[in-house]
Amino acid sequence: MENKIKQLLLQHSLELFGIEIEENLVQFQQTRKEFEGDLTLVVFPFVKIMKSSPNEVASKIGDFLVGKIQEIARYNVVQGFLNILLTDQYWVDQLRLIRTSSNYGFSEQASKGTVLVEYSSPNTNKPLHLGHLRNNFLGYSVAEILKANGHNVIKTQIINDRGVHICKSMLAWERFSPLNSEGERETPQNTGLKGDKLVGKYYVVFDQQLNLEVKTVLERWESNDFSGVSETLKEQINNLVVARTNSLDEKSLEGINSKLKELAKNETSLMRDVKEMLVKWEARDPQTYLLWTTMNGWVYEGFKATYEAMGVNFDRLYYESETYLLGKDIVADGLNKGVFYKKDDGSVWIDLTSEGLDEKLVLRSDGTAVYMTQDIGTAVDRKKDYPDMQGVVYTVGNEQDYHFKVLFLVLKKLGYTWANNCFHLSYGMVDLPSGKMKSREGTVVDADDLMADVIASAKEMTKERGHLEGMSESQKEKLFSQIGMGGLKYFLLKVDPKKRMLFNPEESIELNGNTGPFIQYAHARIHSLLLKAGGYSDFKSTQLLIEEKELVKFIAQYPEIVKAAGAEFSPAIIANYAFELVKLFNHFYQTVPILIEKDELVKNLRLVLCEVVSDIINRSLNLLGIEAPEKM
Repeated sequence: MENKIKQLLLQHSLELFGIEIEENLVQFQQTRKEFEGDLTLVVFPFVKIMKSSPNEVASKIGDFLVGKIQEIARYNVVQGFLNILLTDQYWVDQLRLIRTSSNYGFSEQASKGTVLVEYSSPNTNKPLHLGHLRNNFLGYSVAEILKANGHNVIKTQIINDRGVHICKSMLAWERFSPLNSEGERETPQNTGLKGDKLVGKYYVVFDQQLNLEVKTVLERWESNDFSGVSETLKEQINNLVVARTNSLDEKSLEGINSKLKELAKNETSLMRDVKEMLVKWEARDPQTYLLWTTMNGWVYEGFKATYEAMGVNFDRLYYESETYLLGKDIVADGLNKGVFYKKDDGSVWIDLTSEGLDEKLVLRSDGTAVYMTQDIGTAVDRKKDYPDMQGVVYTVGNEQDYHFKVLFLVLKKLGYTWANNCFHLSYGMVDLPSGKMKSREGTVVDADDLMADVIASAKEMTKERGHLEGMSESQKEKLFSQIGMGGLKYFLLKVDPKKRMLFNPEESIELNGNTGPFIQYAHARIHSLLLKAGGYSDFKSTQLLIEEKELVKFIAQYPEIVKAAGAEFSPAIIANYAFELVKLFNHFYQTVPILIEKDELVKNLRLVLCEVVSDIINRSLNLLGIEAPEKM
C-alpha cells in the first residue's frame, strides 16, 4: 500500500503540489499507538512546497487519496501527520495473499550474491564453551537470515589448528600424561573422555605447570639471581621493580606484576620448549607432526558430536595449518612491494599509523606465522574458491574488533578491493554470575555440559506439567531436546549481538516471558487447535474485530522484519518480532471465539489467521535454528 500511495503521489504531483516532486519526499512511518490509523504519511516535506499549514496539506492529500484508492476508508490529521485507515476488506485480502504465498516474507532463493558467513572457528586445544554457543547460534542464524533475504550463503569456519596454544596442549600431554598399566598415555579410547575434553585438560595442565615454573623464576629474580638473563632483560626487570616500589596505586601494581609475570614466562623452559615445538612443526618434523595429527584427530571427533548437538553445520572448512602458508607467501610478496617492512630482528610488520592505528606484526622473527598471517591467507583463499563472493561476515567476539580493522585495512593495501565488503559481526561476551570464563584456568562452562543441563531441566519441567500422553519415549526425548535447546538458543539470540549479556539457564526454559519455550508453546497450541477444527476452506468477512485486524497488520510487517534482520545481521530482530507476535496472538486467542463461532465463514477466517500465525512462528524459529514442536 505504501508503494501504491507513493506512485500515485508522484504521478499526480503537478495536480497536487504544482511541481514534480522527488521520490524521497514521500515518507511513511508507523502510526503511533495512541492515534487511529494503519499507516502514517509525513506531510512536513510538502508544507513549504504548498505554502500551507501542515494540517491543510494533510487534509488535501487525504481527500485526494480517499478519492483515488478504494482500499482507503478514511483518514485523520494529528499535528501535521496524515493517519490513513485502510478498509477491513483490504486486510482480509492481505490475509488471503499471505496465506497463498509459498514463501511469505522470504526473497527468491539465490536471487542475490554469494556471501560467506564464518562462525565457530575454534582452537583445537580445548572443547567448545558457552561463548562458542553464542557464536555458533549467532553465525548459523545470520546465515539462515541472509538466505531468507535471497543470498547464496556459504557457511564456513577457519579451524585454528596450529600455533603456540596448540603446542601447549601437545607438550603437556607428551610430558605430563601418566602411563597406564599397558604403558599407554591417556587417550579418548582408554579414558572414555571426549577427545576435545582430553586435549583441553592438558591445556589447563600446561598453564598449571607453567605457573609453578614462573613462580620459581620470579623468586630467583627477587633474590637478585639473574643467571642466564640478558643485560637488556635484566634492565627491564629492574625498572619494573623500581616502578613497583614507587607505586601506590593498586591498579598500577597489578599491571607491573602482570608484566613481570609475562617476562618470567618467556624465561621458563616450558615456554622455550613450546616455541621450539612450533618451529619443529612448521619444519614438518615427523614426530611433532604425528603428535599434532593424532591429537587434532581426537578434537575433531569431539567437535563433530558437539556441533550435532548444537544443530549447526558448515558448507566449507578451512584450516589454519593450510592457509597460513598462503599468508606467508602473500606477506613475502607484500614485503617486496613495500606494503610491509622488516625489522632488524627479522620480524615483518606493517605501519598503519597514518590510518590512526599502530604497527602490526605479520611474521615473527623466527619466521613463524601469527593470526594475522593466516587470516590474510584464508581471506584470499576463499576468494579463489568462490570468485563470485561479494563479502564475508566474520562472527567473532568484540575483543577482536581491532584485529579485524587491521585485517580489512591490510587486505585493501594489498590491492584486494573486495575487502570493502568484509564485515565483522562483533558480538558481546557472555558473562556468568561468577564472572568471566578463563580457558587456561579451567573455569569455562563446557558447551556439552550446558546443553545437557538445559535439556535435563526441560525434561523435568515438561514432566511436571504433563501433556505427554500418547507419546513414545523417543518422541518425549526429542521434545525435551527441542524445548531445552530452543530455550538456550533463543536466550542467546534475543539480545542484540553487540550487547554483552549475563546468561541465566533457569530463565531460558521458562514457559512465560520472552523465552523460546513461550513461543514454541504457542506454535504447539495452534497445531492442536487446527487439529480439533478439522477441515476449513473458504473464508469471508467484511468487518474485522480489532484483535483480528491488529494481528493481520502485524503479520503484514514480516517481510520488512526479515529484511531488517538481514541488513543489520541481527537475529534479535526476528526473535523479538516472534515474541510480540505470540503476545498478540495470545490476546486474540483469549478474547475472540474460534471453534465455537457459529458463522462458518467467520470461523474459517479465524482458523486461517491461526494457521498463518503458526507458519510465521515456525519460519521465525527456523531462522533462529530452533525447532517448533507440534505438541508440548
